[in-house]
Amino acid sequence: PGVPRGRGCAGSREVVPTCERYAVRRLPFARLADGDVAFFERLMPGRVVTGEEEVKPFNVDWLKSVRGCSQLVLKPRTTAEVSQVLRYCHERNLAVNPQGGNTGLVGGSVPVFDEIILSTALMNQIVSFDRVSGILVCQAGCVLERLNEYLEEQGFIMPLDLGAKGSCHIGGNVATNAGGLRLLRYGSLRGTVLGLEVVLADGSALDCLASLRKDNTGYDLKQLFIGSEGTLGVITAVSILCPQKPKAVNLAFLGCQSFAKVLETFTTCRAMLAEILSAYEFMDEKCMELVERHLKLSSPVTDSPFYVLIETSGSNSTHDEEKLNKFLEQAMASGLVTDGTVATDDKKIKAKPLGLNGSLIPQVLWGLRERITEALTHEGYVYKYDISLPVGKLYDLVTDMRARLGQSAKNVVGYGHLGDGNLHLNITAESYSHSLLDAIEPFVYEWTARCSGSISAEHGLGFKKKQFIQYSKPREAVALMQQFKAMLDPKGILNPYKTLPSAP
Repeated sequence: PGVPRGRGCAGSREVVPTCERYAVRRLPFARLADGDVAFFERLMPGRVVTGEEEVKPFNVDWLKSVRGCSQLVLKPRTTAEVSQVLRYCHERNLAVNPQGGNTGLVGGSVPVFDEIILSTALMNQIVSFDRVSGILVCQAGCVLERLNEYLEEQGFIMPLDLGAKGSCHIGGNVATNAGGLRLLRYGSLRGTVLGLEVVLADGSALDCLASLRKDNTGYDLKQLFIGSEGTLGVITAVSILCPQKPKAVNLAFLGCQSFAKVLETFTTCRAMLAEILSAYEFMDEKCMELVERHLKLSSPVTDSPFYVLIETSGSNSTHDEEKLNKFLEQAMASGLVTDGTVATDDKKIKAKPLGLNGSLIPQVLWGLRERITEALTHEGYVYKYDISLPVGKLYDLVTDMRARLGQSAKNVVGYGHLGDGNLHLNITAESYSHSLLDAIEPFVYEWTARCSGSISAEHGLGFKKKQFIQYSKPREAVALMQQFKAMLDPKGILNPYKTLPSAP
């Protein structure tokens, strides 16, 4: 209930309007036969899922906004098994949908029609970790939070942190080039991933699982697969550079009276905290209201149009706290910040001067930001947009969208990674509305393009947004991407209908 159909689940029907908007034609892939299931059961006994109820969770995305109708889920444990699966599917012309933790927000992780789901859930082994270099090698199905817990025991952390860390897989993170909360400090996965093991569409395994920070021999092939959303190959293992765990972590949760103050606070923060600044997140008052109402979380700061979450991480707690105190004193004295609270990672709450209250531990403060997406799902249907913009224009899109939609939308909220210029624009309504979507799209993409922004900062394009790629990439670039796809997956069996518009 509440899940729009229109994803190819109408039996023999070949053209299905997705959410009554986009006509999608099933490509001429083979249909699953009893002999196919028998082959997979011989290959991986006990790890082939066929029951309708058992397969159902793999067919629906986390947002419950899109749904496929796969009849088969495969759970390989090794790269060799993935290779045999894809070799067989390539020969039989069977389409395959690679799936990690299924936490994506653009419909890229679930089938459109009856594609076989290839789940990496059982590929969850840590292969090695070098404490000297900080290089971790692991299988693609390792859950991000479990990896971080393992590394913390060694005195390190993952360079990536997401709200979905308890469910998402590192292979899916890499396949979508996930950004997250630590990008400001540690950069993107394109810089921290050192090597990949990938199985191509024909079943051949590409071993580029390097553990070297410097390797200047030929083309950097791993970059083709980072962010390709499973359309060029299935990532089976990852080599990633992990930073040391900071010895001192401080958080400040602040209230600002305008977005201009949010921007000025960021400029001051970046200048004064410099090398210890690890995150600068913002959210508007409507986000906070929803988190408090639906998740029963309490904000330590109230009556502010905007809220800012600042994290510092370093090696010397005294040094870091002194720098943070000086920044806060200046921010309060200059009127940039009206109220706030501060917490440290060791759970010793530090009361700060100038009206700042010490009342919460970092996990609680982060929860106010990380759980906004969860709170929004309680509001009905959510239209989600993940945009990169020049920082100065970041909130203008929210303001313009509110004016455009008026009472036709229940909520229009904005939050995100201000330090990276990444806005999460979310619009809610009681239920899906074709007319409301028409009012949002393509306006949101045209607005973004006029500001030389990107229509997808970190979530990818998946199924929902592939037809809008031209707002961020020139025609020549899209044509070259399509050529790469045709070369690496000539039959088009890997995650079809996703990421790229159909080639001419």
